[in-house]
Amino acid sequence: MTLTVRQLNRATLDRQLLLRREPVDVVEGVRRVVAIQAQEAASPYVALWNRIAGFDPADLDTAFADRTVVKASLIRLTLHAVHAEDYPAFHTAMASSLRASRLFDRRFTTSGLSAADVDAVLPDVLEFAAQPRSKAEIESLLAARLGEQYPRAWWALKTFAPWHHAPTGGPWSFGLKPSFVAAGTSPSPEPDEAVQHLLMRYLEGFGPATAADFAQATILRRPVVMNALRSLADKVQVLDGLGGATLFDVPGSLIPAEDSPAPPRLLPMWDSILLAYADRSRVIPPAYRRLVIHQNGDVLPTLLVDGYVAGVWRPVQGGIEATAFEKLPAAAWRGLAAEAAALVSFLADRDPTVYRRYGHWWAKMPSAEVRVIGG
Repeated sequence: MTLTVRQLNRATLDRQLLLRREPVDVVEGVRRVVAIQAQEAASPYVALWNRIAGFDPADLDTAFADRTVVKASLIRLTLHAVHAEDYPAFHTAMASSLRASRLFDRRFTTSGLSAADVDAVLPDVLEFAAQPRSKAEIESLLAARLGEQYPRAWWALKTFAPWHHAPTGGPWSFGLKPSFVAAGTSPSPEPDEAVQHLLMRYLEGFGPATAADFAQATILRRPVVMNALRSLADKVQVLDGLGGATLFDVPGSLIPAEDSPAPPRLLPMWDSILLAYADRSRVIPPAYRRLVIHQNGDVLPTLLVDGYVAGVWRPVQGGIEATAFEKLPAAAWRGLAAEAAALVSFLADRDPTVYRRYGHWWAKMPSAEVRVIGG
């Protein structure tokens, strides 16, 4: 049987807890969705509000504080929140890419430092960061060791060193001035095994998917991906996709019916489902892709209607401003309005104007239907 486009859409929504809000705790919710984009501090909270029944943001505060959920530079070389037990393998799987993104960059190679210089100071930095340390504190240590060259060492280390972002307070646990704490000494698998672990976890949360999807989601090189798939040949299920595409999945995983109801959702910036595939039409109609994913990397908060991106949203005076890229039926607007009212209530105690610094993108929106809902 060849899986249809809508079956793949519903599979993603189901595994990402978006067909229904699931009655799970925060740590289990993070494990289920695999990795939550955390470039903007509010996004993991809004992501889980969309996915967990009765979500209490204080529970995520606690999970970050006790490090059962950790925030670090990982997949796609950007900040993600992941289950603490996944972190060692995820970081090992991404370590080569994280290092290359900095140590082979001209901004580092012209600094006068070598990779060996940075590696030599890393053990001292991690020992110093056994307790949370601010950027300024770590820079001071690096300056004492490396002199005037320390800024480029810090620029590299903050991305690839094995550490977590430590909570600093504020409405969403992490403020604009980051603090870092060493990840510790949990055993990590060998690199090949780590990539295999990451691949299986990706399929659990985002499958069925192609090799190109996994490569896009992680920014791992295609040979690394294909080697992992060969090693897991007896542990993954192969399915047929449209156009002769080869899809991989975790054996025994259920594929929802393509007519499964998909409730409206107001997804956060950089929601993982928008970035997890090479073929993003699984969730984003091609005509809308450039409206929500910008060349500088910003991914706007989106309206999800019948499982697909149908517009964007932002908080404004009086509620949520919903910009629809297409004419929506009255029932869809009613569903979005109910979600918006709940979101306004959710944001009220934390940051009612979340994502406000990205408001300039709305001036560039094409003509669309705009409504203020949920007030």
